[in-house]
Amino acid sequence: MAPWTSPNLPDLQGKGRALALWQANTSTVTTLEVGETARMYVCGITPYDATHLGHAATYVTFDLAGRVLRDAGHEVRYVQNVTDVDDPLLDRATRDGVDWRDLATGEIELFHSDMTALRVLPPDHYVSVVETMDRHVATIQGLVANGVTYRVPTPDAAEAGAQDIYLDLSTQGTFGAASGWDRAQMLEVFAERGGDPERAGKRDELDPLLWRVEREGEPAWDAGELRRGRPGWHVECTTIALDHLGMGFDLQGGGTDLIFPHHEMSAVQAVALTDDPPFARTYAHQAMVGYDGEKMSKSKGNLVRVSDLLRAGVDPMAIRLVLLDQHYRTPWEYTAGLLDSAVKRWDRWTRALACRGDEDADTLIEGMRAALANDLDSAGAVRLVDEWAGGPDQGAPSPRIADAVDALLGLRA
Repeated sequence: MAPWTSPNLPDLQGKGRALALWQANTSTVTTLEVGETARMYVCGITPYDATHLGHAATYVTFDLAGRVLRDAGHEVRYVQNVTDVDDPLLDRATRDGVDWRDLATGEIELFHSDMTALRVLPPDHYVSVVETMDRHVATIQGLVANGVTYRVPTPDAAEAGAQDIYLDLSTQGTFGAASGWDRAQMLEVFAERGGDPERAGKRDELDPLLWRVEREGEPAWDAGELRRGRPGWHVECTTIALDHLGMGFDLQGGGTDLIFPHHEMSAVQAVALTDDPPFARTYAHQAMVGYDGEKMSKSKGNLVRVSDLLRAGVDPMAIRLVLLDQHYRTPWEYTAGLLDSAVKRWDRWTRALACRGDEDADTLIEGMRAALANDLDSAGAVRLVDEWAGGPDQGAPSPRIADAVDALLGLRA
């Protein structure tokens, strides 16, 4: 699947700093040890509704990570999936009386438009689950061959005798390593985040679904001895990351709601398949964005959609500035006041870029680099540009600073 069009990325003089990110297992900000090519995977959308600011915050955060890595001299191999078949998509299509494929296509196109407007650098590999079904089947077949799965009777299967397939977590000594969670924490959220702890026939409440055999009225694919069906949610990221990045890639990203079960299960499945931990060497997670006192989410319906703001005439750079003015690890709540402030800030910046000159360019650029390399402190970088923009008129434009604001923060007038 083709991603959206990439904005131009200016080359800056000098070289940026190595990226350091918060590591939950050590409670420290630690510098990533990255080779010539940085390998990054960020979980993509399930296309059943438009991009809201919580989604946008995640993709802008890891866009920043990619920019910092590139500025530090690395090539970046960036991979993102599209979950274009899954229960929420099928449920929404049924509710709205539309074909699930048409719903997915429309929402993917809208997501591309939102990412283009926000000047998010696209992934190098943008991978549809539907288009790569044979690879997901191969992953599950490999797990079956490794003897780490079991089958659960499925009375409502479309084909008599077909059975769902689960991973047997009791065979996996690394389970829990990716999230660092204990069993009580896992059970608290498993059901609400797509798990099925009460499924009859499972050996353990937390065992993840690998293959859902066909039910009447649901899409399904031929899969040999697995019988017709479709993969469980976590399988796709296991497969796509392994296919394009391999084990031990540098950075796994997503929202904090993916820590468990999604990132944990994706990782444990990869280890079960390859016996070569770790899946990812570093995990980073975007905190949740709230609105009207609750987490912004499709299920709650309390959404501030990027596309709605754009249709209302809001400058996408102001939307991006709202996101940049928050630290990715800190939960925050959207208000109209934040957007009003961002509109005014962007106006000050664009006026300063037209008349402040480049006399302070070296100091500002190095300050921005230091802030962003230190656990993606985008709010700190924004404050530095604020201070610069408040300086005296020099009667000349600021092309070096404009390029730095573009290359590092993704903002361009």
